[in-house]
Amino acid sequence: MRLHLRGLVGSQDAVVAAAVAHAQHPHVFILHDKDEAAYFLSDLQHLLPEGPEALLFPSSYKRPYQFDETENANVLMRAEALNRLNTTRAATTGNSVFIVTYPEALTEKVINRQSLVKNTFNAKVGDKLDVNFLGELLGEYDFEKTDFVYEAGQYAVRGGIVDVFSYANELPFRLELFGDEIESIRTFNPETQLSVEARPSISIIPNVQTKMLTETREAFFEFLPRTACIWAKDVRQTLDVVTELYEKAEANFQQMLSEAGGMQIVSKPSDLFESGKSFKKLLDEFAVVEFGKRFHFKNAETFQFAAKPQPSFNKEFERMVKNLQENQLRNFTTIITADTVRQADRLRTIFDELDNNVKFQHLLLALREGFVDEQLELAVYTDHQLFERYYRAQETKKFSKKKALTLRELKTLQPGDYVTHQDYGIARFAGLTQVDINGQIQEAIRLVYRDDDLLTVSIHSLHKIAKYSGAEGSPPTMSKLGSPEWENKKKSVKKKVKDIAADLIRLYAKRKTAPGFAFSPDGFMQAELESSFIYEDTPDQAKATEDVKQDMQQPHPMDRLICGDVGFGKTEIAIRAAFKAVADGKQAAVLVPTTILAMQHYKTFRDRLATLPVTVEYVNRFKSTKQIKETLQRVAEGKTDILIGTHRLTNKDIKFKDLGLLIIDEEQKFGVKTKDKLKAPRRPRQGNNC
Repeated sequence: MRLHLRGLVGSQDAVVAAAVAHAQHPHVFILHDKDEAAYFLSDLQHLLPEGPEALLFPSSYKRPYQFDETENANVLMRAEALNRLNTTRAATTGNSVFIVTYPEALTEKVINRQSLVKNTFNAKVGDKLDVNFLGELLGEYDFEKTDFVYEAGQYAVRGGIVDVFSYANELPFRLELFGDEIESIRTFNPETQLSVEARPSISIIPNVQTKMLTETREAFFEFLPRTACIWAKDVRQTLDVVTELYEKAEANFQQMLSEAGGMQIVSKPSDLFESGKSFKKLLDEFAVVEFGKRFHFKNAETFQFAAKPQPSFNKEFERMVKNLQENQLRNFTTIITADTVRQADRLRTIFDELDNNVKFQHLLLALREGFVDEQLELAVYTDHQLFERYYRAQETKKFSKKKALTLRELKTLQPGDYVTHQDYGIARFAGLTQVDINGQIQEAIRLVYRDDDLLTVSIHSLHKIAKYSGAEGSPPTMSKLGSPEWENKKKSVKKKVKDIAADLIRLYAKRKTAPGFAFSPDGFMQAELESSFIYEDTPDQAKATEDVKQDMQQPHPMDRLICGDVGFGKTEIAIRAAFKAVADGKQAAVLVPTTILAMQHYKTFRDRLATLPVTVEYVNRFKSTKQIKETLQRVAEGKTDILIGTHRLTNKDIKFKDLGLLIIDEEQKFGVKTKDKLKAPRRPRQGNNC
């Protein structure tokens, strides 16, 4: 079967692919490259949250025969895809599986199905298991024996506990044995080592790139059942890439052969890689759907779509509203996708302000590109294209991070490094050891305290230990086991915290009684500004933004400190706060410590507010005396909304018509005298320190 899908636009190809999810056979999608494959996979995973499963099949090498440059994460994904295909084929009635890939990945041959089944180790609760046998088997599979398991291809044995991170699994397994019988099987989080869920059985997949298995390799297409359907974006381009890579592999092989004096030290290219000719021959055995702009096979059935790209509105919302109204008159269904509820709420705020009669359906969904289909009378718009925001393929599987010491950090600790135990205080890390607990050998951490007192901490109490962080330049005073000093120190710190809290409460009470300007709730232009941010807000960034705006809407002065590392979005929060002030007829001042930073902020503020009725100016030594005088005149007359500058802003000749917000960037770099100058004139205003 040969089928041409012509005229597909944007994410419409993924939408069409998702429509065949009910088909009980594998579908393989070949995209141009790994980036396009990642976006297509992201679309599929968001369109099919309940299944079938969509997996990436990536390349494992950066270059042919560069075995030391294998991407371990990619090997895991290749194994996961092969295992999923294998289980789908083995099942009498199985769900469909979607595999997304690209030419470089298909050039590499894979372990054949018989070898994969033969070398897959299966175990279930109640089975007899010899730990030594399992260790030898995992060693043959190229698994690395470690103290702790935190990535695929590792295993650890601690008495009657075996941890193993199988290829093709998102989480590692923990097997607990009573004698030689498997008593329980659980998955666990490699970062915290805490159990996630119990499992009745497991399958341990070998490293599909291991040398032991290279003698039984075959083309990826040979691994597929012949009922599989191949979707190709560009067959000709795929064949060209496969041919080119095979020729490079041949050249590399000949060079290595020459350097080894004619002795063959690695497998031949034909054993490891697929040639263009054999690839084309195998492709002919499958049903192929071509869905790009260029078509290879002749005499194919054709299906023509009448689609066009999502229109560009250049963030002009009046044009957007007019377009939606036109869609309504034409009986089109308009869908606007947004990947967060917050972004969807902003959209509704904007349209309610401009025209609350405009109709569209909101879909909580992340898609890479929108489209308009004339035949289906359907318009699908993505929010990131409407607001010209940055979009990237989103990962659907993530580990949650903890603030306590993690296994990765533990691996980086060296004997002698200082750590803090929640209950016993500051000590030196002295490495790992094994202890017998109720007849079972378990891993533990050795901590040395003052006078060489030794404390052994179970790995299960890892969350109570943190790497010491204090003043640099001098070592900390270590705690004494059995002494009350650590408890006394904690009590002292708690008392100081309470005293500080009491002072803050008194200060907060004074601010509550002082009069201030209450800014209005967000309007549609505020929503428009925030929606046009090219990146998605981080949770902390979104919370900080809301906290600042809520403070500004209170009839009391605001003093808020925003802390964050470089690149975490503090400037964006300042821009939103400044615009909120300007939207209510107030002015905003931004005080920065350096001339260069003043210029950077001026450009950032100007670019972000370019489509809004806001005037941004700056004063620094790059401007002439005449230019500064003219700028200050406009500030005094209220013609300048936001003024950015260095210490120059603290001079007496700076007079604002109606200053409503003062933003101090890197406030720790300003001296006491400078801050004292700012205190008096800003009493009735709002303050924001970044």
